[in-house]
Amino acid sequence: MADAKKRLRILMAKPGQEGHWTGLVVVSKALRDAGYEIVYGGNMTPQTIAAAAVQEDADAVGLSILSANYLQLIPEVVAELRQAGKADVKVLLGGIILRQDFQKLKDMGVAGIYPSGTPLPEIVQSVRDKVGSPA
Repeated sequence: MADAKKRLRILMAKPGQEGHWTGLVVVSKALRDAGYEIVYGGNMTPQTIAAAAVQEDADAVGLSILSANYLQLIPEVVAELRQAGKADVKVLLGGIILRQDFQKLKDMGVAGIYPSGTPLPEIVQSVRDKVGSPA
């Protein structure tokens, strides 16, 4: 019996208590339609994001942020993932992200950055490039 290829799983979450959900839902649906298994995490702390990534055996964590505190939250999420033994998880960030912060975010460990308005096919292709093609 041949080994079944693992379906790639992406945990989608909103760090903090922000309530803007449309982008997260739309991108989640596009990724699901492209063949990824999507786990909705909802609003979560950096600690609960890392715990859910471990519990769900996530290959990537997609974060949606529309507030200005991403430079505070992202390093916390990345540190928690590392501490939980999930340093290999790709962190993907979407929302209102200033282009001047892209390099800082990449230096923090963010694999993909998708500012508001990024076309869905571009996001899906970027996730394929960074995470892999779904089974």
